[in-house]
Amino acid sequence: MAADERVILEWDEFGEASRELARMVYSSGFRPDVVVAIARGGLLLAGSIAYALDVKSCGALNVEFYTGIDERLDEPVLLPPMLDEPAIAGKRVLLVDDVSDSGRTLAMVLGILQRTGADVRTVCLYSKPATVLEPDYVWKKTSQWIAFPWSSKAPVTT
Repeated sequence: MAADERVILEWDEFGEASRELARMVYSSGFRPDVVVAIARGGLLLAGSIAYALDVKSCGALNVEFYTGIDERLDEPVLLPPMLDEPAIAGKRVLLVDDVSDSGRTLAMVLGILQRTGADVRTVCLYSKPATVLEPDYVWKKTSQWIAFPWSSKAPVTT
């Protein structure tokens, strides 16, 4: 994939984006009791936003959907360990992921959280035109592939 066919997010820009998203959430009046990341992509953003909003209660749901660049399973699949759903029942939850690409992962997890009676808002760094779920808070929209600073290099093997 050519460099002009993708967005490259650098660490400094990620820091600015996460603060801007936290400001969007705060300005909207939503005060989350819990921040929940969709792992793995949403983990760093969720932590950053939780610190910015001074929310100490954080969790994660592990979901596998993408298996490679433009390669995915038929449906998103939850992986263990599972979220302690009774602990978030009735709470105000901020659900965080890196990108709402197809939006199917975000929609699946949103449904799981809403079934507990939680009041849920969604936030992503990016959303794409074909998403089935536009996040409540989004930093940028793009149709390009995104190279995130935490996943743009191959895994460590030595």
